[in-house]
Amino acid sequence: MKTFSTYNLTPQTRQRNWHVVDAEGEILGRLATRIASILRGKDKPEFTPHVDCGDFVVVINADKIKTTGRKLDKKIYYRHTGHPGGLKETSLRTLLQYKPERAIYYAVKGMLPKNRLGRAQIKKLKVYAGSEHPHEAQQPQPLET
Repeated sequence: MKTFSTYNLTPQTRQRNWHVVDAEGEILGRLATRIASILRGKDKPEFTPHVDCGDFVVVINADKIKTTGRKLDKKIYYRHTGHPGGLKETSLRTLLQYKPERAIYYAVKGMLPKNRLGRAQIKKLKVYAGSEHPHEAQQPQPLET
């Protein structure tokens, strides 16, 4: 009788790579799905759903991202101060004006699991508005989106 064993990736056997993504001219949602897949590790053959096996992703030129339709004015981000009447709302246009890194961060975060695994995976995302980043020592490889 033949026995089969399932391969499970462990934190000791995983290998982490660094990728750099140029967001200039890219559509926000399509870029976010690709980044979320890499952060989870779904592009690797040894993907294990309950292990953080993804790679690090550095996104540059976040201020030059594009959207389709009327999302710049229709997409609203909500937050609450914790005080009565403290609901604050910000449109995507305003967010891209003042904190363009947050638009990509929020889009990717919404595509990750809502548990401690997702919180660990989002920490591997580094987003910068300009074309410079401080992660040259890690030798990130360019990623085709």
